Amino acid sequence: MSQEKTDKRISRSTAALRQALLDLMADKAFHAISVKEIVEKAGYNRGTFYAHYESKEMLLDDVFSKLIDELKQSFRAPYEEVEMFRIDELPANSVKIFDHFYRSSSVYTILFKSEVLPLFKEKISASLMQIAAEDLDYTHDSINREFLLIYSMNALLGLVFHWIESGFQYSPDYMQDQLVRMINWRPTSTKINKR
Repeated sequence: MSQEKTDKRISRSTAALRQALLDLMADKAFHAISVKEIVEKAGYNRGTFYAHYESKEMLLDDVFSKLIDELKQSFRAPYEEVEMFRIDELPANSVKIFDHFYRSSSVYTILFKSEVLPLFKEKISASLMQIAAEDLDYTHDSINREFLLIYSMNALLGLVFHWIESGFQYSPDYMQDQLVRMINWRPTSTKINKR
């Protein structure tokens, strides 16, 4: 059997196992799902499962990894083809992160209703912090670089998580437009309500 056929078979079986796990997680808690249920749902046997994963936790980690790899690609989309990237000149239609979340909305909806959510949020946050720290210049004369990075990424993720938790109430286009407006907004004054 050729390497290409083997690779396709592996991709097909691992994709089926990931989807089976997600389908089961839509109806029950992760801790209550067995490997037997996963393989039956996927239409494979335990041998196939254990050829790829040591445990259901490793399968879940594979689900996370696939999503996070796609998320990283969408995060880098606005600047991957340019040498110099200016955030204040960022056109809204170049922001692809909301497209990623919307395309995978069914998966994110399942994960956000699951007991694994804290772990998943932690992994997303760590991944985006890492690529932002590696790719983007967060230098400012008087602001601590680490604080600025944490502030920026937590603001972005807070907005995305709110959007997911609200059931994707707004379109990706609207969200990317709002993000760019917020990035470029600077308060000039504030109104104080005195009671």
